[in-house]
Amino acid sequence: MGYETINYTVADQILTIELNRPEKMNAVTPQMREELISAFAEADKDPEVRAIVVTGSGKAYCAGADVSGGSKTFDPEARGWADTMEDFRDGGGQITLKIFESTKPVIGAINGVAAGLGATMLLPMDILLAADTARIGFVFSRRGLVPEACATWFLPKKVGLSRALEWTMTGRLIPAREALESGLVRSIHTADELLPAAYALAREIADNAAPVAVGMIRQMIWRFAGSDHPMDAHRVDSKVNFSLGRSRDVEEGIKAFLEKRPPVFPGRLPEDAPLAYPWWEEPEFKK
Repeated sequence: MGYETINYTVADQILTIELNRPEKMNAVTPQMREELISAFAEADKDPEVRAIVVTGSGKAYCAGADVSGGSKTFDPEARGWADTMEDFRDGGGQITLKIFESTKPVIGAINGVAAGLGATMLLPMDILLAADTARIGFVFSRRGLVPEACATWFLPKKVGLSRALEWTMTGRLIPAREALESGLVRSIHTADELLPAAYALAREIADNAAPVAVGMIRQMIWRFAGSDHPMDAHRVDSKVNFSLGRSRDVEEGIKAFLEKRPPVFPGRLPEDAPLAYPWWEEPEFKK
């Protein structure tokens, strides 16, 4: 489908999603929110997409929500988004939950300032790389708000409770070096080196790893991050490997290893997902 506020480009099995409102520092509008949700849903259904790189156009990654609505920007009733608290769902959370559900690895290339929703949408991405000029800000407390987009679930898992509390309570902009030292980002690059580094990482996954296995690994690690007991993971990895152990992918993986050549995995998602997927919909996981 066509998009107006983002660029959606697939090349050599790697999808690039580029936020594309550079004149507004890629601030998120309701239209961009819906287009991002659609883009990740589209990518999940496309068997040719093996990895996703997300970045921003221009000098910023994303300055957060578009606040051109003034003081009523975050008032759901005034904006016509919902009449009651029970009816309201945070738009940023709808984006991050869609990214969370992805079976494709997601690499964020933070090319500049990422603030507010621009920062929280990064959290469900698997690997983050940053330009040396990037700044990341969970600025909500400075606007009288709490972090949205499920950030209070994601951020402590990325950087620990103490750092998450400091960043969200102060609302300050975090330099790329501090984000690196905290473990939030994997590496720092010059502006010219950022996207090549992100694509090299995406290429390593796309060229060497089985798409079905990668999709299952992504979902297992994210979903068990909040599990109470390792038995939850044991039950699922037993079921998934029961299916995958008999698959054409494993046959090819072993054969390629013995023949000392790169594998060519035939399996694709979603059509070749193991029988246990999606396991979280089973009654035993709905406790």
